[in-house]
Amino acid sequence: MKKFLLFFLFTVSLSAQINFDEYFMPKTLRLDYYHTGNKNTELISLDKLLEEPYWGGSRINLIDTFKLGNYYLHVFDDSTGIEIYSRGFSDLFQEWQTTEEAKHLFRSMQGSVVMPFPKNKIKIEIERRNRRNNFEKKFEYTVNPKSYFIIKEQKEKYPAFQLLHSGASENKVDIVIIPEGYSKQEINKFKNDCKKFMNDLFDYSPFRENKNKFNIWGVEAPSKESGTDIPGENVWKNTILNSRFYTFDSERYLMTTDYFLVRDVASNAPYDQIFILVNTSKYGGGAVYNYYTLAAIDNRLSKQIIVHEFGHGLAGLADEYGNDNTYQEMYPTDVEPWEPNLTTLVNFTSKWKDLVKPGVPIPTPPIDKYKNEIGVFEGGGYVEKGVYRPTFNSIMNSFSSNEFNEVCKRALIKVIDFYSN
Repeated sequence: MKKFLLFFLFTVSLSAQINFDEYFMPKTLRLDYYHTGNKNTELISLDKLLEEPYWGGSRINLIDTFKLGNYYLHVFDDSTGIEIYSRGFSDLFQEWQTTEEAKHLFRSMQGSVVMPFPKNKIKIEIERRNRRNNFEKKFEYTVNPKSYFIIKEQKEKYPAFQLLHSGASENKVDIVIIPEGYSKQEINKFKNDCKKFMNDLFDYSPFRENKNKFNIWGVEAPSKESGTDIPGENVWKNTILNSRFYTFDSERYLMTTDYFLVRDVASNAPYDQIFILVNTSKYGGGAVYNYYTLAAIDNRLSKQIIVHEFGHGLAGLADEYGNDNTYQEMYPTDVEPWEPNLTTLVNFTSKWKDLVKPGVPIPTPPIDKYKNEIGVFEGGGYVEKGVYRPTFNSIMNSFSSNEFNEVCKRALIKVIDFYSN
């Protein structure tokens, strides 16, 4: 009887919802930090704490249920030890650690996490996956919300506008769109590009049938010059977010390492996801899970770039193609990847095994008989061997496909429903 009672209490505690109003106020606490290290080392050091005016996230689903991402944020009520908020995420630092440069150089890179603003003292922990995909604590800090060291000024204050309103932010997936490389004279172009973004996004399933679960905002934040940096062509532009092609020396990888600035500009609207539109016709973009998504808007393939990259940013979908030498050992073949659309077959039951029809072999040969089936096709995660994808082709593999496969759709729908309650 005693064992049953303990089990019952444990089950109830896991299923109980955190009462938002008991612990939080409807604004944001932001913690900025730095990663410092090389391929094998990492130190996380505090930079600053900020109070921001909006909280765009759910007030019901406060505890992360996905366990996606290379990092994990825990927030505990300091007096009781109860976990009151959590989120998985990734960022550029752990990507950089898998590059050739990281073998020979130490670097520092910006990181940032956000959470609802607490009413009482909290303890923040940041964990990082090790090579075995187990989380290890890397950072711990106690925050008194009444501290006068929490910065309240809004450094990058700009007008915000709403393109799509489906309901209260707490019940929707809020996307804030930030302009990069739009001059003052081009803000109207940015607004039109936001409409293009919205039309492109909702032309794809599963976004199309879930449009009523989204809010979309834009921020009128001009740059001094148009365009973006292209280091390989000696092109340098004075833009608000300092984005550039050739991230990690990959020409098409268009990103910014000024993450604090990204957060500053995004704070002008409530958001769950940050999307940066870059005023360029050169092919490129990039995204990191629960970090930000970025895409060139004027390329002939911009529609596919937007949708592909948002798959990374929103649901942590992995690239399903091989033959990319930018990263080294990103997916050890003796460990199951955390991304929902890749497997090494170490723990395939945790992935899409339930969607594979009887008679489809595992692994699945890339022959015509199986090209329209969900299977286990070798090649993905930037390598040709040892990592497997769900379908022969999809928009996460190449743009010759113009849709997400069912595995990716399922992952996207789960996240959309999580944010929209």
